[in-house]
Amino acid sequence: MARFDYLEPHSLDEALGMLADHGDNARLVAGSTDFLVRWRTGVWRPETVVCMQHVPGLGDITFNDDDGLTLGALVTVEDIERSDVVRNVYPALAAGATAFAGVQVRNLATVVGNICNASPAGDTLPALLAYDTQCRIVGPGGERWLTLDEVFVGPGQTALAQGEIMTELRLPTPAPNTGGLYIKHSPRGAMDISAVGVASVVSLAGDGTCASVRIALGAVAPTPMRANGAEGRLVGQQPDAANIAEAARIAAQASRPIADVRSGADYRREIARILTERTLGYSVSTASGDAPAFEDIRRLAVQTAW
Repeated sequence: MARFDYLEPHSLDEALGMLADHGDNARLVAGSTDFLVRWRTGVWRPETVVCMQHVPGLGDITFNDDDGLTLGALVTVEDIERSDVVRNVYPALAAGATAFAGVQVRNLATVVGNICNASPAGDTLPALLAYDTQCRIVGPGGERWLTLDEVFVGPGQTALAQGEIMTELRLPTPAPNTGGLYIKHSPRGAMDISAVGVASVVSLAGDGTCASVRIALGAVAPTPMRANGAEGRLVGQQPDAANIAEAARIAAQASRPIADVRSGADYRREIARILTERTLGYSVSTASGDAPAFEDIRRLAVQTAW
């Protein structure tokens, strides 16, 4: 295994300076769960590792009705799973967190790190897409904001430039009468990488029609993707079984899965249809009721058999 220099900045400015000094030879880490695997196998061979764990102010979760949910870059997946506000207001994200690897990994892995890893199969990513997440990025040229779908440019590739750091995520407050769920399908359960993951978030109008629908799919395209055609099929319509089934068919048709060791392409497309139908149905059923019990979310988040 290749050696590297290990640096611990104690401020954001110091971290930016370290990245500027070491350029392409530096690798930024937080929880290091992805880094350790790729370093040991020789995929990543940085000369310098810059660890963000000691930068203050990046581990906070805050929420208010006006600004929505704010997640710092050091918020872990376990923090998300345990957060009452996430469970109650953003249940699809809570489901994505509980479906994510095992508890040891969830205690270390950060949500922002999951974004920057840019795996098409990342379990928090479909829910973050479905909740219209905005990303704050800071670099040598100052600050900029990107929507999450603008961040992903290819498998393992993001729009972050050299020397930039993603410091914060913001999720707007869902409208009243909103429900959501994420479901992951994998052969062996939560410890396995997902073969397909789907998040749906539905807001209902006063007459029971769909005021807003957001559907995001994981592991069925080069990047996590929105199913825009399926969303448009439901907006303004009654979310009955026939309309939901048609939206699910459109979502699956828009997917671009590959065949690999976890699944065939046709199988992935069919599972995407099934999971879209299930997440939409659950989202609609909870949109006008109380927040779902977290044990219900946990039970539904990972499904391995059909």
